[in-house]
Amino acid sequence: MKVLEVAQGFAALLRAERFAEIVELFAPPLRAAVSADALRLAWAAESAGRGKVREIGEPVSAAGEADPVRVRIPVKCADGNFTVVTSVGGDGLLHGLRLDPDDGAKWQPPHYAEPTQFIERDVLLGAGPLAAPGTLSLPVGPGPWPAVVLLSGGGAFDRDESTGPNKPLKDLAWGLASRHVAVLRFDKITFTQPDRLPSDFTMADEYLPHALAAVRLLRQQSEVDADRIHLLGHSMGGKVAPRVAAADRSIAGLVLLAADAQPMHEAAVRVARYLTALAPHPSADEAVAALVRQAALVAGPELTPDTPSELLPLGLSAAYWLDLRAYDPVATAAGLACPMLILQGGRDYQVTVADDLTRWQSALADRPEVAIRIHPDANHLFITGQGRPTPAEYARPGHVDTAVVDEIATWLARR
Repeated sequence: MKVLEVAQGFAALLRAERFAEIVELFAPPLRAAVSADALRLAWAAESAGRGKVREIGEPVSAAGEADPVRVRIPVKCADGNFTVVTSVGGDGLLHGLRLDPDDGAKWQPPHYAEPTQFIERDVLLGAGPLAAPGTLSLPVGPGPWPAVVLLSGGGAFDRDESTGPNKPLKDLAWGLASRHVAVLRFDKITFTQPDRLPSDFTMADEYLPHALAAVRLLRQQSEVDADRIHLLGHSMGGKVAPRVAAADRSIAGLVLLAADAQPMHEAAVRVARYLTALAPHPSADEAVAALVRQAALVAGPELTPDTPSELLPLGLSAAYWLDLRAYDPVATAAGLACPMLILQGGRDYQVTVADDLTRWQSALADRPEVAIRIHPDANHLFITGQGRPTPAEYARPGHVDTAVVDEIATWLARR
C-alpha cells in the first residue's frame, strides 16, 4: 500500500509540475543526479511535439517485485503519450526515474532481418558486480566473419538502445547478422547498476571497460575474423568510439552514426532551445535559463572536481564534465589510421549536420579511407520520416532504414 501511496503523491506533484517538491522524494543517489531544473527540462522535452498534457493517469506497480518496486505512470497528451517509470523503495523514496516515449506499441523484427541466418547467445563482459550482460549474434556457417561491437548513446540504455517501441541497436544487430556480420551488444552500466556508480564516474568509465572487453571476447570466437573487429557507435557511442580505438589499436575500423562532436554542454543548450520552441511554456524557459548558467560553469575556469552536480547540466558530476571537456573526439579520430564510415541523419535535431557533422568533415573528409554520408530523411535513430522532427517520433514504431543497414554491411565486408 505504501508503494502506491508514494507513487500517487508523485503523480499529483507531476500534475502540478511542482518539480522542486518531486526532487525531495528522490533517494540521495537520484537526488544527486537529477536536479529540479533537469527534471523540468526533461518534462518539457518529452511533451514537446505531443501537444498539451491532458491527463496523468494512476500509477501501476509491477506485481511480484522485490524492493524497490517498479511503477509506471501513463501520461496522455493531445498528440501522443509517454510513460513515467520510477522505482519506489521500502524507505518510501524514489530510486529511479525514466521518461519512456512508449505509446503501447511493441518492437517487431524489421523486414530485413532473417532470424534463420544467425544464432544468438548471452555473454557476460567483465567480472564481479559491475559485469555487463550482453548478446552475441553469430551468422550461421563456418566464417570467419567480420564483427562489430555496438556502443549505444549516452544515458541508461540497455543492449538494444530501447527507446519507446524502437530498438535501433537490435535492428542493427539482426540486420547485420543476417548479412554475415557477427555483432556483440551489451547493457550499459548506467542501465544495470546505476546505484553503484562512484561519484567520480566519467564517460571513460561508462564505455571503455566493457567495450574493450567486448573486443577481446570477439577475438576468442572461432567464427570471427580477429583482424576485422570494428566498433559501431551511435550518438555518444560514436563520440567515444575513437577513444576506445585509441586504447586498442588492433580495432579494424569505426562506424559512427550521428556521432556528436559539438561540446556536450553547448549541444544541451541548443537542443533545449529547439524543444522549448516546439512547446513554449514559462517553466521551460526557466529551465533553459538555468541550463545556460550550468553550461557556462562547465565551460569556465571555475569548474573543479568538487563542484556539486546540482550546479551542472543534466545532473552529471564535475568529474564527468571535466573528462568530457578534456576529450576531443574529432582530434582523436584524426590521430587514428583505421578506416571509418560516418553516417548522419538529415532530420536529426539532437546531432546535426551543421553543428556536428561539419566538424568530422573538416578533419576527415580528405582521407581516402574515410567515407561520410548523409541520409536526408533519417532522424536521430536513423528511422526515416518527414517534416519537422520532434521527440514524439520516438514513440512511433519504426526501424533503422534498410539503406543504412545495407551500407554498413557492405562497408564492413569491404575486404
